[in-house]
Amino acid sequence: MPTPEERPAEENPAERGSFADAEAAAAELSTTAEPLGATGKLFNRRSPFVIGMAGAAGVAVVYGLVQVIVGLEDVLVLIGLALFLAIGLEPAVAWLTRRRFPRWLAVTTVFVVGLLALGGFLTAAIPAVVEQATQFVARAPAYLRDAQNHNTVLGGLNERFHLQQQLEALISGPGLGGGLLGAGRAVFSALTNVLILVVLTVYFVADLPRIRAGGYRLIPHSRRPRAILIGDEIFTKVGGYVLGNLAISVIAGVLTLIWLLIFGVPYAALLAITVAILDLVPVVGSVVAGVVVSLVALTVSLPVFLATIGFFVGYRLVEDYLLVPRIIGGAVKVPAIVTVIAVIVGGALLGVVGALVAIPVAAALLLLVREILYPRLDRT
Repeated sequence: MPTPEERPAEENPAERGSFADAEAAAAELSTTAEPLGATGKLFNRRSPFVIGMAGAAGVAVVYGLVQVIVGLEDVLVLIGLALFLAIGLEPAVAWLTRRRFPRWLAVTTVFVVGLLALGGFLTAAIPAVVEQATQFVARAPAYLRDAQNHNTVLGGLNERFHLQQQLEALISGPGLGGGLLGAGRAVFSALTNVLILVVLTVYFVADLPRIRAGGYRLIPHSRRPRAILIGDEIFTKVGGYVLGNLAISVIAGVLTLIWLLIFGVPYAALLAITVAILDLVPVVGSVVAGVVVSLVALTVSLPVFLATIGFFVGYRLVEDYLLVPRIIGGAVKVPAIVTVIAVIVGGALLGVVGALVAIPVAAALLLLVREILYPRLDRT
């Protein structure tokens, strides 16, 4: 026979009596006003169990948020870039609203003008780009023979830097998903992202006053006026930078096109568009563009190659010391060393997008440090 200790709980008289006492106490607790009894005492927040559970829950929540952010990295980058562009377009929309345009009409006008400008540019550029791309494909075998000929300049560069092997690896390697199929997927993904970016930007620009007010309401009432002043100053810096950077890139593309046409460098339109796009990336973009265009100019002659290098060096000086201070220098005042560090860090974290937004983000951080951190440190 099982001993009393080995019997089931319902057969243990002591435990049965304890449960019966609890049932009797529960019957006394239940009243007409509170059929389920009154609320018991709260847990002791200082007990080790509660502290441990709260700490574990906090770690779990933070870990979950990190996993969500990592999983949604591409989507969050698109949302952030769309908000960045919306803030950049806000000065143009605000200029129209100050002239008694309804906001919906101001937003529509800005995007219609932008689309018309883009459509006109593509209408003028696409035929030339297609023609020059066709010429490049036709001349590709000749370039390949020159690359394999050690007596030519291109062959010497290929022998020294293994250009042909690197190009073949880039085209057919796993980085593009394997040939034309991977390239097609990359193009489709890029077009989809651009479409999503445009749609998000339109919605952000249309609802930016509401987004702005909602963001400021998250700040305590006592500090809200100061936050509005600092936040609006940051918006002004971002808007001035975006519009100014676009203007400088257009200037770089136009001047490059004129230079290449004067000296008869092939693929002038294609290279000018490349320069305009790369010049959007601060510091690094114009350098990469200059190297690419100079290498193409080398196919014309050595003097044209050297002259093109001189052109880009001169233009870089004009851009850094004349165009940037005049066009966006008043809005974004960032020291040169901070600019370089910001672009490097932004590019390492988020690639091209990080490099694009690095300077206004650095300007915003410098403003916060100057207006909030320094005064607090000076008072301590």
